[in-house]
Amino acid sequence: MKPEMERVLRSKKQARKSYNAMSRWYDLFTGSEKRFTDIGIQLLNVQPNESVLEIGSGTGYALAAFADYGRNVFAVDLSEKMLKIARRKTHNRNVGLCLADGLFLPFSTEQFNNVFISFTLELFDTPEIPQVLHEIHRMLKNNGRLSVVSLAKQETPAIRVYEWFHRRMPTFVDCRPIYLQPILKAAGFQIEKSIVKTMWGLPVEIVIARNSL
Repeated sequence: MKPEMERVLRSKKQARKSYNAMSRWYDLFTGSEKRFTDIGIQLLNVQPNESVLEIGSGTGYALAAFADYGRNVFAVDLSEKMLKIARRKTHNRNVGLCLADGLFLPFSTEQFNNVFISFTLELFDTPEIPQVLHEIHRMLKNNGRLSVVSLAKQETPAIRVYEWFHRRMPTFVDCRPIYLQPILKAAGFQIEKSIVKTMWGLPVEIVIARNSL
């Protein structure tokens, strides 16, 4: 039996406050994540006539990449200050931004060809993840694609040390490694491709999955 994933104990109110506070320095803090986000973007391979939704857009790094190709791009984030920076980065581009929780997304059923989520799914508590994926499943068109980049749950010394900090400082070390592929399969997605890389000794998994409907 696999060890259980750590829980996310901080509230949504705490999360919003934390991300609002770090928004002006967020790009500096997350510089090491960008190369993994880039891989997720490349593997998703959104076509010019397709729509894409990013959940947890932060300050808009991936949004700017999608918008460079003139695609129909939308994004949600929990932090209004993150979205303010993302709005500046994507000014005069075809990007729609929305303040929302990934648990309750204000979009129509089968609205998007693609969904992108990078270093965000692991921020949701374990009971919330199936609901987030249900929302993604609902919004994806038939045969739509999902790209997820996340910390991967493995039994390694680096992961155990990271989880130790997560338990003791849940507001600051708020994400935790997850069993990505089993979670996606349980939510009805078909795995097309999986790549595992390493960031500061921590495994990062990039998965491309397809809506199985």
